[in-house]
This record gives sequence, structure tokens and C-alpha cells, in this order.
Amino acid sequence: MSISMIGIDYSRASVDIRAQFSFTKKNAVAALEHLKQEEGILGCVLLSTCNRMELWASTQEDWQGSLYDFLCREKGKEPADFREYFVQRIDQEAVEHLFYLTSGLKSQILAEDQIITQVKEALALSREAYCTDNVLEVLFRKAVTGAKRVKTEVTFSRGNSSVIHQAIEKLKEQGYDLLGKTCMVIGNGEMGKVTAMALREAGAKVTVTVRQYRSGMVTIPPGCDRINYGERVEFLPKCDLAVSATASPNFTLTRELLEQTGLTKELILIDLAVPRDMEPAIGELPGITLYDIDSFKITADSPALRESMEKAGGILAEEIADFYSWYQGRDLIPRIQEIKAEAVEDFNLRIMKILRKTPMEDTAREELLRAMDHAAGNVVNKMIFGLRDFLEPKEFISCVEGLERLYEE
Repeated sequence: MSISMIGIDYSRASVDIRAQFSFTKKNAVAALEHLKQEEGILGCVLLSTCNRMELWASTQEDWQGSLYDFLCREKGKEPADFREYFVQRIDQEAVEHLFYLTSGLKSQILAEDQIITQVKEALALSREAYCTDNVLEVLFRKAVTGAKRVKTEVTFSRGNSSVIHQAIEKLKEQGYDLLGKTCMVIGNGEMGKVTAMALREAGAKVTVTVRQYRSGMVTIPPGCDRINYGERVEFLPKCDLAVSATASPNFTLTRELLEQTGLTKELILIDLAVPRDMEPAIGELPGITLYDIDSFKITADSPALRESMEKAGGILAEEIADFYSWYQGRDLIPRIQEIKAEAVEDFNLRIMKILRKTPMEDTAREELLRAMDHAAGNVVNKMIFGLRDFLEPKEFISCVEGLERLYEE
């Protein structure tokens, strides 16, 4: 068996390139089902966020397929046009990448919180589609465990942040103060709510758009006003800043719509969506400053940051080793269980000679035998798995083979 992944992210491709390989939940499920049907694919998981798309697969050792070619077929793209934007990793390199990714150490905003949830949701989506397998299940769960440890045990100066927090910080560095400014957030999903709360915390007056057909059953962040999505263009002239963060396949704002508003003051627009929510040509209009999600990359480094990264790396090394301990021994578990059963049966044959001569009620004898069986099984497990923890993999396999030969006759 082998573990493979292929990915595209903000460090190699612009938002417009990434948009061509982004997936909604619906088409992610369809892609996973198509891949799972291919011969040699044992399980697959697809992670698609604003900053990256990654496709993971556990495969048979002799699988000769291509995840990249599959993605291009699924998206109707010519493989020769996009190969430079993708990175492929297999086995240990892929495993280490997932652990660092899930911990936010490969995020645009270092140690950001959302990636843990996104990785968990990607696994859950694959599970619901019956496309995962036990290797990817354990791998992704272990990566989440490692990420939670990093979040708990390591302090990052830029932790607990998001793209909108970085955008606010960048505006502040440019002398732009949000205190008292009128802001509109287009979209009331997870990212929209995070954005609205961040703007409120910065002192802005925030209005959130909601879809009219959902307006009776949605909640918006405390302290924010709301308008129907259809009123967004009419509200825009009142705004100093507007952010769009939806999963819409169409533009929420276009150049034509803005030209019709009769804007009379400067306006800052921030597009946090992939694919884009705002038509790029908007940025050519006078008085408008347009940012997209790639405008807020972090390049800062410091001794304190390097120290935090090293500490996080040590934690992840432990969790990766724990995964490989399971991974390398997973095929041995059925054999170990058989050895345990044989050992317990051997124990029973020996102990029954003594129990038959011991005066006691039959029910008490049976109860005692069950308790002794359980205890004997635990002792065998402790001995065998203890050997696994202290021996090199090849030495441990030799021990298992030796124990199996004890009960061959």
C-alpha cells in the first residue's frame, strides 16, 4: 500500500489558477466517487479551501495511475497547461506534509485556526461518501491530534488569526483606521461571520447580507445589522469598506454594477473568495482599491517564530512516529490476535487441570475462568505490543513469526 497526494496552493498559483481546481462539497463528492471506482484506489480524501486544493489517496503498491491526470479529466483541463502549479508527494513526504498543513504551519496566516476544521470536514465528507479507508482515517485523525497539540502547547505571535485579521492589520499599517467606518460583509457563511466579527472588534459599523429566502432562519454576529443580498448594491454608496466571502459561482459585485451606483467617495473592497466574488476589472475604477485573498501573504520571520516552529516540529515528529507505529503494524494485528487466541487456549488447557481439582461451584469456576482468560489476553497483548514499541520493525516482525511457529503444530 502507498499514500499519495497532489496539491495546488497560494504559494505556487494565483487565485485565478486555484479557482479552476476548486471544489464545492457537491462536486467534491462526485470527484471522490469517480476516483474510488478506479482500480488500485483504496481510499481518497479531497481538501478544497480558498488557499489550496489537495487530493489524497491510499493506493495499492503497484498502482500506476496519476492523480494529476484524474484532476484534469475531472475539471476538463489540458494537463500540459497546469502541471507547473502542482506538487505531488508520496508516502513519508506526504504524511509529514499533512501533519504540518493541519497544524497551520503551511498556511497563508501562520497557525491559523480554520485549517484544522477544514481537514476534519474533508475527512468527514469522504467518510459520508464511503470513499475513505482505514489508512486515511487514521492518518487524518492523527494529523488533527497533532495540530491540537501544537495549538495547545506552542505560542505563535500570529496565532488565532485569519485572512481578514491580516487584512485589517495591513490597512492599519497603511494608516487606515476602521473605527466608526461603515462596512458591509457580503456572505453569512463561516468566513463571512469571522469577517463581520473581526470588523466589529476593530470598531466598525457592520452590515451583513443574507439571502432573502433564508432571512427568517439565519443568525448574524452580535452587534451587526443585516440587509437582504439583493440590497447590497444600493447599500454600497454608504460604505467605506466592503468584503465579499461567499461560495457563489458568480460574481457578487461587477464593474457594471458599481458604475451604476454613482459612488462619490473612496471605497475599499476585499475579495476573500475562491473563485473570486468580485470582478477584477472593478479595481480599475477611480476611487476604488481592490484586494484579493493573495494580497495578505505573511513573509515576516523572527528568532521567536523560528523557536516556535522548532517546538511545533518536535511535537509533530512524535505524532508522525505514532502514526507510523500503527501503519507499519496494521497488517500484523490479525496475526497478533490469532497468537493471543492460541496463547489463551494453551493457558486454559493448563489451568483447567488445576481448576478441576479445586472444590468450587461450577458457576464460580466458569466465572473465574472467564476472568483469567481476559487477564491472560491482556498480558499477551502487553508483551507483544511492548515488543513492537522497543524493537525495529524487522525485528518485531521476526518475533511475531517466531510466536506463530509455536502454535503451528
